[in-house]
Amino acid sequence: ALRGGGAGAPRAASGAAAAQLRLRLESELEDIRGAGTWKSERVIASRQGPHLRLAGGGAGIINFCANNYLGLSSHPEVIRAAVEALEKFGAGLSSVRFICGTQSIHKDLEEKIARFHQREDAILYASCFDANAGIFEALLTPEDAVLSDELNHASIIDGIRLCKANKYRYKHMDMQDLEAKLKEVQKHRLRLVATDGAFSMDGDIAPLREICQLAQKYDALVFIDECHATGFLGPSGRGTDELLGVMDKVTIINSTLGKALGGAAGGYTTGPKPLIDLLRQRSRPYLFSNSLPPAVVGCASKALDLLMESNAIAQSMAAKTQRFRSKMAAAGFTISGKDHPICPVMLGDARLASVMAEDMLNRGIYVIGFSYPVVPKGKARIRVQISAVHSDEDIDRCVEAFTEVGRKHGALS
Repeated sequence: ALRGGGAGAPRAASGAAAAQLRLRLESELEDIRGAGTWKSERVIASRQGPHLRLAGGGAGIINFCANNYLGLSSHPEVIRAAVEALEKFGAGLSSVRFICGTQSIHKDLEEKIARFHQREDAILYASCFDANAGIFEALLTPEDAVLSDELNHASIIDGIRLCKANKYRYKHMDMQDLEAKLKEVQKHRLRLVATDGAFSMDGDIAPLREICQLAQKYDALVFIDECHATGFLGPSGRGTDELLGVMDKVTIINSTLGKALGGAAGGYTTGPKPLIDLLRQRSRPYLFSNSLPPAVVGCASKALDLLMESNAIAQSMAAKTQRFRSKMAAAGFTISGKDHPICPVMLGDARLASVMAEDMLNRGIYVIGFSYPVVPKGKARIRVQISAVHSDEDIDRCVEAFTEVGRKHGALS
């Protein structure tokens, strides 16, 4: 039925079933608002970077909630590479890879990713969510077992749900529980331990040395998701396996091009060549999704070039992360995780996190409150993310604003 009349007016489906659906959805939405967990989307009217302009006139806002860890989203060489790829290879392929969607730049980037991680081969996806959705189903059968950290990213959880393997969940970073589960799964053919390298909500890093030791003891493989590690953790930014000295012990790495590596989009799997070959044949998100757009490929390729030329950008983040964490702790805040640019300011109450985030914006600091279902109930927080392009003055201003807002709302005494 047309409502409001005239060309271009919105249409609403008619009938009892549609009306019932609308009532149920509106009730659920009202429950979300009532719980204080409504997620509003702020509209940015500038490019991504340490300083933003918001639609409606908010200018000079300092951005502390992007995954732009190395500041490459607006790096001039990265942008130039995207423009060049767009002009040479077009806007997109209008096809999946195996039909007519593979260009030379896709193959070049996959080779570069494998070389960066010191692996045999790599395969590109539209996102790391797709990479995680595609690997477990293609690799694991009902004869196999997968052991997953209970706080793994939602995309890992969903990917594991899609496969027919026997599923086990171990307590977060609890090596005693993991060992108990590994003993239990010895009856299965293939055993795969799956963990985030760095956990996005808590800023903590998986104990990969211990995980790899247990995997070797119980003849298991190790998979890590490196979305919040690739490009800046480890001496040359290879990730948590480099940071913890286990690059030769981790079998499979999934990661993203949409965070530190240019921030546009895209994900990948890298590991043994036979595995990558199998994914090209069986991984549904790869087989049935359009090829990664050339401009995105150009961005990521240039970002990897910059990282492999120098680790100066990656290393500049450590001091800035320490500056923020130490000053916030001195002010009386509890910061989760350790030595990671993800710095969750733990508040507990969902409504408090939301209200404080809005007050921070009024003071020129862009942060977002996280609450259930993104994090467990009672674990609401404001997640601050440090970037290599933040200045010391940016960081100090953020701490000052947190202190003012925290005292105003009773989060600090």
